[in-house]
Amino acid sequence: MVANQNPAGTASPVYALLEKPSMIDFPGHLCGVFFLSGCNFTCGFCHNATLMGIKQAGLTWTRLDEICKRFKADWVDAICITGGEPTLSPDLLQLIHFLRDRGFKVKLDSNGARPDVLKECLPLIDYIAMDIKAGLSGYPEIAGFTDTAKIAESIKLIMSSDVDHEFRTTVIDPFHTDEQMLEAGKLIQGAQRYVLQAFVPQDALPGEEYRAKKRTTPERLREIEKLMAPYAGEIVVRGA
Repeated sequence: MVANQNPAGTASPVYALLEKPSMIDFPGHLCGVFFLSGCNFTCGFCHNATLMGIKQAGLTWTRLDEICKRFKADWVDAICITGGEPTLSPDLLQLIHFLRDRGFKVKLDSNGARPDVLKECLPLIDYIAMDIKAGLSGYPEIAGFTDTAKIAESIKLIMSSDVDHEFRTTVIDPFHTDEQMLEAGKLIQGAQRYVLQAFVPQDALPGEEYRAKKRTTPERLREIEKLMAPYAGEIVVRGA
């Protein structure tokens, strides 16, 4: 990951990026991955914990333009904007236009907490991935977020748009019971794609209780894959 150290000039919202392009973050495309800082969730299992909390200084727009030119020269045709939570940035729309003006397709990752911002972004992007932390009843415990009506609104906005999309859940035992997963499934019924991801413990996770949890087993992921089959056109399992 490349991060900004000494910003000069006008700062963009991009705090860091993957130095090498990704072949998995945007289906069918070789893409760069740009990270925006700040998040309004408090998930103890977040693997991007350094990007949570207060917004941090971004790379300059000039530096970002240089990076985009390098990516173009390396056959990168898309950019994934992730975080943190990108919709917290007041410069998100400017960033999307900046990338589109340079010929990139744009994918946005979001937790769905700001449907008003998503509504502005959807006409400008090519793909969106929204995290479904749990059924709505589980959000206060697992994400520290209580305004769950906004989560439901974002799901409806995405599914009623023409934008390619996926919803995704990181499965954590024993929190994600069958009942919790069925509640989540009903939220996204009729979605294009639903991604199930294995939880992987790490010493750097922000929630101490998560550091000692076990990795999600392939058997449990396959059980949930069958359970969720009626709710999306495609079920994808990652980390099995």
